[in-house]
Amino acid sequence: MRLAGWTPVLEPPPSLKFVGAAAPHTHNLDFWPGIFWTWATRAPVHFVAKRELFTFPLGVFMRAVGGIALDRRRAGGNFVDAVVEIIEREKELVMVVAPEGTRSAGQYWKTGFYYMALEARVPIGITALDWKRRRVGVIGYVTPTGDIEADFAVIREMLRDVRGHTPANEIPAVPRPAEAGGPSRS
Repeated sequence: MRLAGWTPVLEPPPSLKFVGAAAPHTHNLDFWPGIFWTWATRAPVHFVAKRELFTFPLGVFMRAVGGIALDRRRAGGNFVDAVVEIIEREKELVMVVAPEGTRSAGQYWKTGFYYMALEARVPIGITALDWKRRRVGVIGYVTPTGDIEADFAVIREMLRDVRGHTPANEIPAVPRPAEAGGPSRS
């Protein structure tokens, strides 16, 4: 990482488990600093993806880099509950989620990551993909209180000077508004 000019960041975690909210996620290239950070820090990073991505040959790679296949039908169709179940059963885990839900420009973040952390009673690790300063990793933690607006204000402040690969695609750390179907657990 350092040879490529990147600095890995890992604020000491308050617990052995947390949900990593990786942002801003603005380009496919975000994957590589994230993977290199995982290897550099030896953090127990995992991510969840639909089970269809885990068929051969792609599935071998997905599992090797921390992917966990999720069959939403077996989980009753509830993604948040299925991930909470995974968090609760593991002894040590960093469950990384891209809360923007897309690499394209948008208006707000999906809130599933927030409810995963809230229901599993674990902190949210604010995980910066900072292409401006070429740093990647956990820059701080937020313990969800149930006051989503107040908690998101803290997240916004932590990410205030962080810039993604493609700044035009950055989505502000704002929870989905009620008129758009949120805040919700998706």
